[in-house]
Amino acid sequence: MTLIIVAILLIGYMLIATSSITKINRAASAIFAGTVGWVLYICYGSDFVMSQHPSEYIDFLGGASPTSVAVKEYISQNVFLKYVGRGAEIVLFLLATMTIVEVLNNNGCFDFFKELFKTRKSKRLLWLMTLVTFVVSANLDNLTVTTMMLVMMHEIVPNRRQRMIYGSAIVIAANCGGALTVIGDPTGLVLWTKGSVTATNFSASLAIPCLVAWFLPTWWLSRLLPEHIDSQWTSMPYRGDDTNLKVWQRLLMLIVGIGGLWFIPSFHAITKLSPFLGALCVLAVLWIVNEIVNRKLMNTEQMIQRRTPRVLQYGVLQLMLFVMGITLALGVVQETGAITWLSRICDQYIHNMWIMGALSGAFSTVLDTFATSMSFFSLYPILPENAMFYKIVAYSTAMGGSVLLIGSVSGLALMKMEHIHVGWFLKNVGWVVIVAWLLGMLSLLLIG
Repeated sequence: MTLIIVAILLIGYMLIATSSITKINRAASAIFAGTVGWVLYICYGSDFVMSQHPSEYIDFLGGASPTSVAVKEYISQNVFLKYVGRGAEIVLFLLATMTIVEVLNNNGCFDFFKELFKTRKSKRLLWLMTLVTFVVSANLDNLTVTTMMLVMMHEIVPNRRQRMIYGSAIVIAANCGGALTVIGDPTGLVLWTKGSVTATNFSASLAIPCLVAWFLPTWWLSRLLPEHIDSQWTSMPYRGDDTNLKVWQRLLMLIVGIGGLWFIPSFHAITKLSPFLGALCVLAVLWIVNEIVNRKLMNTEQMIQRRTPRVLQYGVLQLMLFVMGITLALGVVQETGAITWLSRICDQYIHNMWIMGALSGAFSTVLDTFATSMSFFSLYPILPENAMFYKIVAYSTAMGGSVLLIGSVSGLALMKMEHIHVGWFLKNVGWVVIVAWLLGMLSLLLIG
């Protein structure tokens, strides 16, 4: 049964890696592997529980006779819910941050960026867009930021060839910015919620590698652009019932939303509560501010549905389901003992965190970055706080996901929006990402 459960996980990984070919949604593959794995696990529950949790199960029985009902209750209450809780922490955080983004977007708070991007100089526009993407993605999940910036880019740049270059730079900046902080990407968020890393140490260690990995490809892509660009600009869009918000009101909401997210690490350090609770607190405050500034405009007429909010909802909902599916799938394989066995094999034949980091980056070029990083983290669930292994894998998987685009949800969003082929990206951008990734690894080695 262990082999069957592992095989289901591997099949799920193959479907995830080939999603751009098979057109099967990654979230569906992850949910399938997670749910079917647990159903099969509970069918042989007694064997697994007695091999992995014998003393805890005996204590749970309290002298009663072991029965099939008792073992199912033990698995449900003491094994399964543990992994549900881990996944739910990430999902609730993503739900809160996605809602924050939608509230800000519907109130025109991000239109300030469009005003900032008003220039005819192509290189200046590229650096401005990637810098904003890098900074914002360090505070919001990179899929949300990528989608938002790609929509802005699509409205500004009419030439498809140039949009491919700008879009590639945006995806790289989003992945680098997301890897910089513990709240910018689900991978860092998992490490932080588990207590494996601290927010300050994690960002300080990855600052130079992430900046290198962002700067070098952006500089290279800027060389592919002409001196000037025929950009197109539109007036402030009509927004339904929030059209009359003043500039200071929009700035206030932007400060509350983004500034609140910056406070989440401090919230977690002070209260020791899960970060998703801090994100929900920020959402609550922003929601109240939204109600106050729009109190005269509420219910006057329906909000006009625009493209960006729908894209954000669709993409992030898929991401939330994907995160839960991968967490459950890896959890059930962990409970069979297969990952412990693989960890011993890696210790015996590899036993080098830098090689493991390189392998994680290689896998993440075709497999999803979150799935790859969680697989490697599960090999060594107990390491000292702020262990270098965690940082190496987090950085390598983020960079590996930018090599072929298919390894990250941000890259897939670009491929769908601009119809970019993997071959074109690897030829023009991917090899530069590899060079930047290796230079970043070198800087991480020197820092460590």
